[in-house]
Amino acid sequence: MAQSLLIIGSVWPEPDSSAAGRRMLQLISLFQSHGWEIVFATSASEGDYAADLRARDIRCVQTAINSSEFDDFIIKLQPSAVLFDRFIVEEQFGWRVAEQCPDTVRILDTEDLHCLRRARRRAVQEGRPFDPRELLGDDTAKREVASILRCDISLIISDFEMTLLENLFGVEASLLFYLPFLLTSVEEGDREDWPGFEERRDFVTIGNFRHPPNWDAVQYLKQQVWPLVRRQLPQAELHIYGAYPSRKARQLDCPGDGFYIEGRAGDAKGVVRSGRVTLAPLRFGAGLKGKLVESMRCGTPSVTTSIGAEGLSGRLPWSGAVADEPQRIASSAVQLYTDREAWARAQQRGIRIINERFDKEQFADEFTDRLGTIRQNLRPHRRNNFIGGILLHHTTASTKYMSRWIEEKNRLGKEME
Repeated sequence: MAQSLLIIGSVWPEPDSSAAGRRMLQLISLFQSHGWEIVFATSASEGDYAADLRARDIRCVQTAINSSEFDDFIIKLQPSAVLFDRFIVEEQFGWRVAEQCPDTVRILDTEDLHCLRRARRRAVQEGRPFDPRELLGDDTAKREVASILRCDISLIISDFEMTLLENLFGVEASLLFYLPFLLTSVEEGDREDWPGFEERRDFVTIGNFRHPPNWDAVQYLKQQVWPLVRRQLPQAELHIYGAYPSRKARQLDCPGDGFYIEGRAGDAKGVVRSGRVTLAPLRFGAGLKGKLVESMRCGTPSVTTSIGAEGLSGRLPWSGAVADEPQRIASSAVQLYTDREAWARAQQRGIRIINERFDKEQFADEFTDRLGTIRQNLRPHRRNNFIGGILLHHTTASTKYMSRWIEEKNRLGKEME
């Protein structure tokens, strides 16, 4: 009998719009390569840029929050494992999975630690440094860590966040698995299509405008960084690409200053590959930054912040420069843009980061081995996670009856229409 995986998504994956969408397709490919049959369920609408999951032999199901119809659906499906694509989805459906399919492995893909991203954002807005210990009193952190503890295994995309969960929150390593982006190596043949230093021009950045760290970075570039770059490179241009630009974002477009809001890129890799340097001064965020990974895979060095580079290079030198002050970001950008030898060294460092830090085969095999062990020893695995059992018990008791109340309220409302 084939192993089956139910993915419950908060949104349809859009690989051309966000790193989260690409991440989901990587996970799908991982499971399918090991013979798993996949069902994708979501309460979200399928957008114009959603991945064609049906073409990948994935059954797609529209589901509803706070509805016992999901119970009937999962009882019939009886999946071997369920993957929640964010902790909020686990809060909504985890108790139903545990109640109706007690022998099903529950997997949480955190994408990134939402509590970390949000707390860092508050610190930036308040103009103060961020202290990780703030998270110990943060309500989102409590919800997110509780979700991790309720699941049998959680996929953590950043080694920085692995350390944070283990050392700050005391989460047992047996409940976590470090699974970064799953990439193929950059080989000599891949580099043949890369334009050289002289063939490339302009600065480039790319990222979904709906994602708060990206939108903040665009405004930061406009107000504090780009004027410093233009002072030294009066003819330089910055082209900013990304899905879902708002009217506010469009209003920042200023060709006279070499500042272009381009919107969605028809060929994201193409525009990154044609740029000489990627600018990504991210002041807050979490997880791994897809734009910087794509830059390295396109042979485009980058200038970013310590938060932007977090979890990517490990102990390897960065593919470009890391700086956290506007003046240093700008001077690093100018130096990398004008120094051919420094640019070439940065490009080679990017190749090394991709090839040594994100080897798809290595992580895929390790994960499937760990998942297999958990499936074979599910009862003792859960017995050893006593705190998780307590949280599941109380969450089921509270969330279950709140959900039942909402469902009944909705039913009565329809009857009265």
